[in-house]
Amino acid sequence: MKKTLRWKFIFFLIVFLAALWQLSYTFRYSRMTKEELANLEPQQRKSLEDKTIHLGLDLKGGMHLILEVDKTKLTDEEKKGATDRALEIIRNRIDQFGVSEPTIEKQGTDRILIQLPGVVDRKRAKELIGKTALLEFRLVEDAEAEQNLLTKIDEYLGKTEYGDSSILESNPLLSNIEFIRGDFLVLSEFKKTVDDYLKRDDVKKMIPRDRTFLWEKAKEIEGRKMFPLFLIHSEPVLTGAAILTADAGIGTPNNPMGVKVDLTMTRKARAKWSAITGANVGKRIAIVLDEIIQSAPVVRERIPSGRSEITLGDASMDEAKDLSVVLKAGALPAPVRVIEERSVGPSLGTDSIRKGVRSILLGGAIIIIFMLIYYGLSGFVANFALCLNLLFILAVLSAFRFTLTLPGLAGIVLTIGAAIDANVLIFERIREELRTGKTVGSAIDTGYKKAFVTILDANLTTFITAAILYFFGTGPIKGFAVTLGIGILANFFTAIFVTRMIFDFAVTFLRIKRISI
Repeated sequence: MKKTLRWKFIFFLIVFLAALWQLSYTFRYSRMTKEELANLEPQQRKSLEDKTIHLGLDLKGGMHLILEVDKTKLTDEEKKGATDRALEIIRNRIDQFGVSEPTIEKQGTDRILIQLPGVVDRKRAKELIGKTALLEFRLVEDAEAEQNLLTKIDEYLGKTEYGDSSILESNPLLSNIEFIRGDFLVLSEFKKTVDDYLKRDDVKKMIPRDRTFLWEKAKEIEGRKMFPLFLIHSEPVLTGAAILTADAGIGTPNNPMGVKVDLTMTRKARAKWSAITGANVGKRIAIVLDEIIQSAPVVRERIPSGRSEITLGDASMDEAKDLSVVLKAGALPAPVRVIEERSVGPSLGTDSIRKGVRSILLGGAIIIIFMLIYYGLSGFVANFALCLNLLFILAVLSAFRFTLTLPGLAGIVLTIGAAIDANVLIFERIREELRTGKTVGSAIDTGYKKAFVTILDANLTTFITAAILYFFGTGPIKGFAVTLGIGILANFFTAIFVTRMIFDFAVTFLRIKRISI
């Protein structure tokens, strides 16, 4: 008996110290100031954050989105699995964005639920998630061909709008376009006018079917914000599927401080890229992202290495990193639109934590006082088990990287009641045995044996319910199920193993003859 008790104590001590060790990371992290966290090396901080208790959106603050995949322009074949593909691509983007413990789940057939705890820059996150990111490499027509087509369109518009009048303003299109250093440029205030002309149905018929006009991102030229206009091939020579890696960097041929994204192509695409660049030396190839030209460099020589770069001008490094993430994660199979958006501020999350902890402490205090009054020293043993229960729940949440949510705090409160319930069953059984005249040791042994089946049945049915809620529930329901399930296991361990070990120690080593129960 004594030898068995020693091994039980050693096992309990190992579990107890392991739980304390695991929670020490959370305690250390919570005590650190923002300045101290900022001074940590990125790898050190990430390692520390990974080992702490992860808080959900409702406790930490962040953003909640529901996206809908727009399948209207997809074929019946493309519609199959489009939402699943979109979900995986969004998951990859968020993982590379660096959000801790995100929730990304499919809802119905064409909706995706996203919860991002701790995200402050909501605009940047939404742009990263929702960007279609269709990357294409397209050949650019030379300036002479573009000039001829623009002139032809301009003459047509002039006749259509002014007829044979001698109005000086007889160039409705070209009067808004400037030709500077080989580029057709439009001031920002005239961009809509030019765009409206080019999108007219009668004008579209004048543009060859295998050509299209696209705008490049705005440029600062001679102190003015201008948009380059290019006539390019409709069909791409390569797509984003050819990209193997995309890395943000600084330093472009025209600007040593310019932001860029370096692209490396797959082995299969390198040979094709080499042939394309070799056949178009001296010509331009436009790098098009979601129908907007990012850059249109001139091919100086054949590129056999499969390396290219997207120059981003005055963009920030964050924008370059976001673009590299999108390109590496892949293009969405269809556009997505936000149909629901909610945000939780950090202060509201802190308030939720404070109220949740207060409810746990208040409920725990009432139970502790009741147990001490009603069961005496045995109540003290039950209260010790209750404190261990909370310790083990938090340690398991931290160790297995579960997320603690506001419903999860409710699960902990419910676990407190379940933990005391098990001890009440055991104590009442022991009381009954003592009334029959049995010794303390015999009463304790019989009381635990008789209560075991009832406690096992109650805990097992509750655990099964928690498991069902976890596997079939979403969001808040899962948070509740996690803490409830862990609490049931911790409760069974403390009620059956720990309290029994304490009573056996009192009987075997302290040789007590009476018990306060």
